[in-house]
Amino acid sequence: MSKGSDAATAGIGLGSAIAVAISWSLHQSVVWAIVHGIFSWFYVIYYVLTRPGGIGG
Repeated sequence: MSKGSDAATAGIGLGSAIAVAISWSLHQSVVWAIVHGIFSWFYVIYYVLTRPGGIGG
């Protein structure tokens, strides 16, 4: 594997972990945590843009 793909894999893994942590803290649901983990960085960005006091709010 090249270094670029290692970095991409690490980024996807980190995004999934952050998304699952955010989802669990808000919903306490394994199903939602899995769904949000699949969307990973998309969910993290959505959360940051829509939460009160965040970048968008």
